Amino acid sequence: MSSPDLAAEVTIEPVEKLGVDAAILFSDILVIPECMGLDYEMVESVGPRFPVTIQSQENIDNLLSGDDAAGKLGYVYDAIAETLTRLEGRVPLIGFAGAPWTLLSYMIEGSGSKTFWKAKRFLYQHPASAHDLLEKLTDTIIAYLQAKIKAGVHVVQLFDSWAGILNYQLYTEFGLPYLNKITTSLQQVPVIIFARGAWFALHQLNTLPCAALGIDWQTQPAYVRSICGKNRVLQGNLDPVCLMGDHDTIRERSLDAINEFGPPHIMNLGHGVYPDTPLENVKYFVELIKSYRYE
Repeated sequence: MSSPDLAAEVTIEPVEKLGVDAAILFSDILVIPECMGLDYEMVESVGPRFPVTIQSQENIDNLLSGDDAAGKLGYVYDAIAETLTRLEGRVPLIGFAGAPWTLLSYMIEGSGSKTFWKAKRFLYQHPASAHDLLEKLTDTIIAYLQAKIKAGVHVVQLFDSWAGILNYQLYTEFGLPYLNKITTSLQQVPVIIFARGAWFALHQLNTLPCAALGIDWQTQPAYVRSICGKNRVLQGNLDPVCLMGDHDTIRERSLDAINEFGPPHIMNLGHGVYPDTPLENVKYFVELIKSYRYE
């Protein structure tokens, strides 16, 4: 979607219909590869697909990066301006981007995958080229998020959705250094890092200069607190499928998460809402959290 009006409409809908306390700009993480020169398409019932993938150093050398690439996404920045106008200061606006490893995985794999073995193979067989691509992605993400901040977003979030596909050694080399470079470059607003499945790198994630860490639903809150300490702001981590249960189940699981994390904590899902989730259950969840008070 490259229509600022439609993006603003979809962004504001959860605020008006659900009463959530922040708006997340409607956008796709794959606009970054697209603006760098790697086009993709959304295939119904399949997801994103790249007709042409990154296979060589030459492919990487031909990509745009940094301001040159991010400057092609003017419609996103226009959507921010339109959204802020319609929000009228009711709630903060969050802008986000995919993390470098996650974007690389799509650019090499060509689509979603359970294992992303082609992307992982690239790390093992062509580590220097992988770092070149990750550097280009990082520079573009920084320029993109800086432009979003300049356009008026109040918070930015990095989604490393496929962090858990890697092991500790690979993520330490090909994931964490780039997250650190991005967060260090974006200190004007709070930054949230969400690395799904990266429990094995929690110690390292906790050292990043970010305002909060997002936690997936498969990682125990007590384990996270034991590593991150009582002062780290955490976000998460209700299993999204829980919202397909009854209200008693939603209440029980939500209050468990709140109490196990303890403050400071941003109650949220451990990942996105599934399409079949009953709207009334999402409303119940939002109202439950907004009414909760620590004793």
